[in-house]
Amino acid sequence: MRKSDKRRSSSLLGNSARVPLKWLSAAVALAVVATTGPATADGPGREPAAESHEPGVDPTPERPPTSEVSWLSFPGGVFAVDSLGHTVRYRACDGDTGRVADPTMRVAAGVASGAVVVGGTAYRYRVPLVGRSEGTLEVIQRHRPPTTLTGVVVTSPQPPTDPVEGARLFPLSGQLARVVADASLNPAGVTVRDLSGRYGDQQIAVNGSLRPKAASVIKLWILVELLRRVDCGQVSLDDGVLVTPEDVVGGTGQLQFETFPQVVTVHRLAQYLIKYSDNVAANVLITYLGGFAPVNALIDSMNQRSTILARRMLDSAAAQRGEENYTSPDDVVSLLGAVWDGEILTPASRDLMIGFMREQTLNTKIPAALPQGVPVAHKTGDLPDASHDVGYYLIPGTETAVAFLTAGPMATGDETVRRMARTVYDFLVTPVEGAVEE
Repeated sequence: MRKSDKRRSSSLLGNSARVPLKWLSAAVALAVVATTGPATADGPGREPAAESHEPGVDPTPERPPTSEVSWLSFPGGVFAVDSLGHTVRYRACDGDTGRVADPTMRVAAGVASGAVVVGGTAYRYRVPLVGRSEGTLEVIQRHRPPTTLTGVVVTSPQPPTDPVEGARLFPLSGQLARVVADASLNPAGVTVRDLSGRYGDQQIAVNGSLRPKAASVIKLWILVELLRRVDCGQVSLDDGVLVTPEDVVGGTGQLQFETFPQVVTVHRLAQYLIKYSDNVAANVLITYLGGFAPVNALIDSMNQRSTILARRMLDSAAAQRGEENYTSPDDVVSLLGAVWDGEILTPASRDLMIGFMREQTLNTKIPAALPQGVPVAHKTGDLPDASHDVGYYLIPGTETAVAFLTAGPMATGDETVRRMARTVYDFLVTPVEGAVEE
């Protein structure tokens, strides 16, 4: 597994540094803007959605796509920049500013720069808007020396490391487009990112911004937020959580068949969340993390505009009120790529997460479409009007992140996912030479 080569001058896994107040006067004052990020179910919400043209697909979010946003990855945190909205967000082990305005942000030559003050701490930044570049953030607090953070800039999509090699992946777009076009009952979207370097880390997509109900794919963000806190030393996988009979819901999972109340370790909750797509584990972990807001804060800090956690698993009353979880193929691959490259989790937590995904027991889609024994790590999602499977093809030397999402009837959606999954596999094992885009 390949970890990005990141030059970082300081870690925020402990307390950040502070400096004299004179630095603060050089930074611009800010206003907290609660409505510039994606919807947060524990805070200000989105505007009412217009009627969708596709069954089970939410309209495009009111915010623009991620072409104008980037986030700086550094140990223990992120610094997100929206150059179009002139907002930033610092989220790390030592705190979260929320999404804040920087009306004096300067955007020139593909770089956003500026300074904001939140709660007596100044953040002076220079963040390129091109992925895989290097950005810097200076954290300035009273009575402490400044902390300078240097890290890799992440965008969605990340640009290829080798455009010539990346062009060899383009013919796959045409093949997937034909599968999507054939799925007359199921609006479908797919995003694929090379992780191995064989195709220059190229990303392609067909309907990558499609925004169906997330179903259980949303559990990946719950797990990442949990493991991020483990990395920060804020929680332990050995911690115990009291699960009561009131926490029990049906659907997928194993915990519903156990006797409660009982104390369940965080590690088992996290493992079951993915391995069995356990709905009880999901709901308990949402409560353990503090509700929807922290997970949505993670999503916002990574500038994933199409994704939201707005209801618990099996909460039909919330669904009837229009409170629904959504995501997109592009957002899923944005998350999977950041996890793989070690940009949001430590290598140990990344490996644990991918290990849980390798243990997935619901194997009727991606694994069923591939020859027996092909290594994959994945997470499914199923609703009567949605069928998804996302994850990693772990073929040595051709590691790839994939997201296959569909709306419409689940049965035909399952088959569409299998067709997309097989199309990607066949291309990877018998690559098409050349760079002719279809």
